[in-house]
Amino acid sequence: MHITQFTDYALRALIYLGTNDQRRVTIQEIAERFDVSRNHLMKVVNELIRNGYAEGVRGKGGGLRLARPAGEIVVGEVVRRMEPGMELVECFGSGCKCILDPECQLKFALSRALSAFLAVLDELTLADMLGEQEEAVLRLAPVPVRRKTKRLAAAGG
Repeated sequence: MHITQFTDYALRALIYLGTNDQRRVTIQEIAERFDVSRNHLMKVVNELIRNGYAEGVRGKGGGLRLARPAGEIVVGEVVRRMEPGMELVECFGSGCKCILDPECQLKFALSRALSAFLAVLDELTLADMLGEQEEAVLRLAPVPVRRKTKRLAAAGG
């Protein structure tokens, strides 16, 4: 099974929001923390907001947060909504031209595999993905920016 980068970023963003639930975070912060494209992440976050997983507040003091508790966000649902299609092979889509399609056992097996994949994700909520909250917060904490002090700059450091 394979998920797109779009869905990967959506799940990462939700995990980040879940581990920083005490404050609003910015798209820039998430992009820097995961070293991903800010522009691509903006599209992902817009989709998360449209689907009711995140809330965005514009302006000073704005940012993102989860739109509902992490325990109510089912990972399988997120994957289904973020993925443009779940067709593993051509015959899953409309307009299949394969002559084996009506009786294909491979199609049947792949369909079962996809169902099993999604069933496992349906058992997980975002809260399950957060694990130990304290450890996750430390791992996903914003990386502090180190600035030279005047004293260090004057000393040549």
